[in-house]
Amino acid sequence: MSSKRLHLDRLPNLDPLRFLLASLVLFFHIPQLSRNQGLPYFLDAPVFNRGTEAVYMFFVLSGFLIIRLIYRYKQQDDFSIKKFYIRRILRIFPLYYLIIIFGFLFYWQILPALNIPFENNYNLGEGVLMTTFFFPNVFARLYHPGGILEVLWSIGIEEQFYVMIAPLLYIVKKHRILLILSILTIGYFILFHLNVLDTLRRFSFVYFLLFFGGIVAILEEKKRLEFLKISRVIPLFIVVATVLYFATDVFKFQDLWIRNLTTMLLFGLFIHTLAHNNFGKRLSHKFLNYLGQISYGIYMFHVIALNCVVFFMLKIEELKIFNDTITILLIYILTFAITILLAHLSYTYFETYFLKLKTKFR
Repeated sequence: MSSKRLHLDRLPNLDPLRFLLASLVLFFHIPQLSRNQGLPYFLDAPVFNRGTEAVYMFFVLSGFLIIRLIYRYKQQDDFSIKKFYIRRILRIFPLYYLIIIFGFLFYWQILPALNIPFENNYNLGEGVLMTTFFFPNVFARLYHPGGILEVLWSIGIEEQFYVMIAPLLYIVKKHRILLILSILTIGYFILFHLNVLDTLRRFSFVYFLLFFGGIVAILEEKKRLEFLKISRVIPLFIVVATVLYFATDVFKFQDLWIRNLTTMLLFGLFIHTLAHNNFGKRLSHKFLNYLGQISYGIYMFHVIALNCVVFFMLKIEELKIFNDTITILLIYILTFAITILLAHLSYTYFETYFLKLKTKFR
């Protein structure tokens, strides 16, 4: 493999960010399920209500990394749609379909066998069809089929994005990619917020987040974001603003379009700051990096772990052993521990096999 090709594939280390975002999603779901099952929960701090926003940052990050990679290959006239899709399939499909299979078995077979009531208010064939062909966001919003299957909505959005972006960037001339993406992002952002197209909002087709991540990546490639690097104050301001976004309600605007515009711009700048405008300060630690590597599994398995923990804690609650505070702490600790264990086992003994195949299609 040539040194040029190695340079093309070298991406900023953002693994700790992936783990942080997956953790925020977990923080979001724990009190929700605890409340639904009558267990004690804590939901007062804004950070416990930022799960959707954490997924939105995942979207911006995906657009940033994927479009950056495609753009670099395009500049070398070396972009292969076939290899692009094979690599995406090997990374996403195995775990995605494993969770689909388990999810339907869980709600249609396992819960009834345990005499745990759960209403499946949809046709099984329709559910399988929508999730198999990457419309779990539509499936989740229409039927609320249970957390294990509902969490797949974001994977569906990313797969829909991959289906669109590769052919689009393949046919666009390399010197026009930034222009086309800019027009597409602005146009789609406007369409998304029109009242006549409320379907886009209902099913969370937030493609503008992924497109904008790509715009930021290309602007950096073209050296048009150097003004962000003239002072340490700028990245510090961006990081502080992002922390305030998740820890407070400062950016919780009433108008959806203002909130989404702020989210899109801030998340794009934050990811750029971590990747390029960090003045040599990178968040990197061996253990955190590994947790970032298995963050896909953390995201996919956390609802399964949470269901197990909640079922266990419901039995414990009957014995009246712990007070509410201890119960809440135990739910968080056990959920995190089991989630990380499942993600580790999946990554080590299942996903790694496909990842090794994936490296053959660079």
